[in-house]
Amino acid sequence: MADTLTTNARSERMVRIRGRDTKPEMLVRRMLHAMGYRYRRQARDLPGWPDIVMRKRRKAIFVHGCFWHRHRAPECRLARLLESRLDFWLPKLEGKRVLGPGAEE
Repeated sequence: MADTLTTNARSERMVRIRGRDTKPEMLVRRMLHAMGYRYRRQARDLPGWPDIVMRKRRKAIFVHGCFWHRHRAPECRLARLLESRLDFWLPKLEGKRVLGPGAEE
């Protein structure tokens, strides 16, 4: 199936996808704060720009999304694959794929 949007319209839509302050990230941050942990957000001086950093504890937390990091891709409905430009998207998404605890490739 071809993309129904023009190149400019698709670009505008993709720009709107947030990379920070997402719902899952906010949930994790609220939980950590309620547990008494203090942290910093979006540490750009660390590799990979962790979403949450607790420097005194030497901990970094990455809150991975279903689409971009393709966790449990066969089972998770949110980890779907796009239908256009597979030659571009497949290597990009598979390169970012994160396997859950105990998962095998």
